[in-house]
Amino acid sequence: MSIKDFLNQLDTKVAKEAIENVRTVLHFDISGDLGGLYTLRIDQGVIGVEEGLIGDAKSTIRTSDVVFNDLLSRKSNPMMALMTGKLKVSNPGEIMKYVKLLGLM
Repeated sequence: MSIKDFLNQLDTKVAKEAIENVRTVLHFDISGDLGGLYTLRIDQGVIGVEEGLIGDAKSTIRTSDVVFNDLLSRKSNPMMALMTGKLKVSNPGEIMKYVKLLGLM
């Protein structure tokens, strides 16, 4: 699955009430054919996706499309990917608030 497809389907997969008090901006920097640079904004129940790294992110996720898809399909453990350097996350505390909500864990 491409990062674009993953992010674009979040609006229908994430319950609005689960994010009604959330305000965050996350950047995704995913290399490979299925990757790309994307900004995910969550603002009080509204999810927005923009192409490119726009604005100041509270956290940035960097990895390859292969590792990202392995994380989504549960073939890879996020903590192991972090420890081995296959996944890089700035401000891990911020992203940890949303990993289950976004289906990343």
